[in-house]
Amino acid sequence: MPRPSRQMRLTERHVGYLQPSVIEDAMPPPPEGMHAATPDDHKAIIADLLAQLGEQDEIWIFAYGSLIWKPACNYVEMRTGVVRGWHRSFCLGWNNRFRGNDENPGLMLALDRGGACKGVLYRLPPDEIEANLTKLLEREMSWLPSAFPPRWVNAKSGERIIRSLTFCIDRHSGRYVSGLSVDAIADVLSKAVGSRGSMAEYLFATVQHLEEMGIHDPHLWQLQSLVADRIDAAYGPDR
Repeated sequence: MPRPSRQMRLTERHVGYLQPSVIEDAMPPPPEGMHAATPDDHKAIIADLLAQLGEQDEIWIFAYGSLIWKPACNYVEMRTGVVRGWHRSFCLGWNNRFRGNDENPGLMLALDRGGACKGVLYRLPPDEIEANLTKLLEREMSWLPSAFPPRWVNAKSGERIIRSLTFCIDRHSGRYVSGLSVDAIADVLSKAVGSRGSMAEYLFATVQHLEEMGIHDPHLWQLQSLVADRIDAAYGPDR
C-alpha cells in the first residue's frame, strides 16, 4: 500500500489540544421531527436496498469519510475506487454532541452532488450480509428520516464498475449546509469538540488514511493546513 509522500501540516500535536471534557457514547434524544430508528426500521431499509440491487453475488460499501478509518462492519476485500457525480463535502450540520457542542457545533462529511470522489470500497462477507448492513445502519442511521440516506452508486475500481452502497446528503434536509467558504469551514473544524473527540481529529484521521492509500483530496488537504494554522494561533505552536 502506498505511503504518504506529503507531510501533513495538521498533526497529532494539534489534535491533542482539543480534547473532550466528557466521554460519552450514549445517543441523545432525536431532534424534533425525527425518531430513533428501531431494529424493524433497519430491517425494512435493508430489505428495500437489497431489492433495489437485485441478484448480486457481492455487496460493497463505498467509504468516503470516517468509514475509511473506522469501518462499521466486517469485510473480506478492500480496494480504492472513484464515484462520479458526487463529491466529498463538509455539508452535514450541525453536530452538537459527538464532535461538537452548542457553542461550537461540528460539521461532518457526506457526499454531495457534483464532481467526483475517490474513496475506499469494502466487500462484505457473503454469509454475513444482513448482519453487517445492520451494523452499518445502526451507526449511520440512528435517527429517521435520515439527512444522508443510503443509496447505490457506481464506483470505478481498475477496470471494474462496482455497484456500491454509500451515504449521500439529502439537500432538502434541515441538516444540509451549503455555501460556506473554505475559511469558514476551517473555523468550524478548528474549534468543535464533542464527547467522541474533535473535528480536527476527524479531519486528521480522514486525510491521513486517504494519503496512506494514495488518495489525495485537494480540498481536504487545504483544510488540514488551515485548521493547523488556526489551532497554532489559538494555542501557540510550541505549547
